[in-house]
Amino acid sequence: MSLLPDTVRQVDALVAGAQSAGRTPSLLVGVVRDGVLTHLATAGEHPRPDADLQYRLGSISKTMTATLVMQERDAGRLALDDPLEKHLPGTGVGTLTLRQLLGHASGLRREPDGQWWERAEGADLATLLAGVSAEKIAYPAHRAYHYSNLAYGLLGGVLERITGTPWADLLRQRVLEPLGMRRTTYAATEPFARGYVVHPWHDTLREEPRTDTGAMAPAGQLWSTAEDLARWAAFLADPMPEVLAAGTLTEMCVPVSISDPDSWTGGHGLGLELYRQGERVYVGHGGSMPGYVAALAVHRPSRTGVIGFANSYGFRTGGLGGLALRTLTTVLDAEPALPRPWQPAATAPPTEVDEVGGRWWWMGAPLDITWDAVTGELVAHVRGERVSRFAPDGPDRWHGRSGPENGEILSVLRDGSGRAVALDIATFVFSRTPDQEP
Repeated sequence: MSLLPDTVRQVDALVAGAQSAGRTPSLLVGVVRDGVLTHLATAGEHPRPDADLQYRLGSISKTMTATLVMQERDAGRLALDDPLEKHLPGTGVGTLTLRQLLGHASGLRREPDGQWWERAEGADLATLLAGVSAEKIAYPAHRAYHYSNLAYGLLGGVLERITGTPWADLLRQRVLEPLGMRRTTYAATEPFARGYVVHPWHDTLREEPRTDTGAMAPAGQLWSTAEDLARWAAFLADPMPEVLAAGTLTEMCVPVSISDPDSWTGGHGLGLELYRQGERVYVGHGGSMPGYVAALAVHRPSRTGVIGFANSYGFRTGGLGGLALRTLTTVLDAEPALPRPWQPAATAPPTEVDEVGGRWWWMGAPLDITWDAVTGELVAHVRGERVSRFAPDGPDRWHGRSGPENGEILSVLRDGSGRAVALDIATFVFSRTPDQEP
């Protein structure tokens, strides 16, 4: 679905203004709706951006590393609360759990030992692990949010040890190829934008090195294009089940830590950053490597996202990430997603479902039960405000799958003649009239 002309003008103006004010040689921002890159706004000529030009992803790579970890969890080969020691013994930080590492809640220090890893040639996994001691723990887990690149180097090591496959090969086989992300690569592949630092006084460019970060690659090595990153944004909005179950991706979006406890506008799930903008919550990640910045933000309920690249390291300070969030909010404000069209049910519900449909009462509050013929679920509406969905779980028993009653049990209560007379939801009993005692 194309953007309206006025929305296009607003997005283009945001990008042009940011490129000029941010003094970045090359800038692009793409809008993704319903799985398609619907608009690409570009500015700058060094080089001129297009949808197939590679830039460096930086820490957006972490979202893909986290996806691989969740695949292994779903396959039963690890648990999120496994201590690191179970998979990488002898590090000195082995009490930290995989969940804590994924959500930056472990208290682990930000960087590995040695030179600044983003700008230096990387070492192998054994060398990385040799530099990890108990001194790398800054403070106890869950005391505060503390972003850690080192955590994702260690998670990459866990993946390699469990699967016996190098991280880059595993990512290509499990994520990039199934999603058709053929221009997302470990090393730069022409055509790609060179990355620069812009001199603060005379606007000249210094080209930055393009390093192989070795065992730290799972934290930020990848290169990609607007077209490919749009595919990743579409996946985060609506995952391909062959790559990751929808419920698992939703789990990744639940906060593990809040990054700004004073205002509660940002946090981190299992590998995904969370951004609150007014009443909306976006998921995604920022990225930076010497000479490059990248941004990714997705509003999952509307299947709308924004991706961005720039080839100037100095643009990172409040720059591209803020621009991506402003752009996404602009699009959603100007063109809110339309509700799915109503479709009549092809078949009537089973008799046992028909018995529980309609209105029930608890303490004067109404509960309306409807039937979703597509999914086979009961849909419970409380006061028209709270919506929970229940999947069948045996005779007269339904298991909460979403909403406030997620994980709870709905039981149908019957009288001596077998007639359904009440619903028990987590011990709260709903009757057919408001006059009956619960």
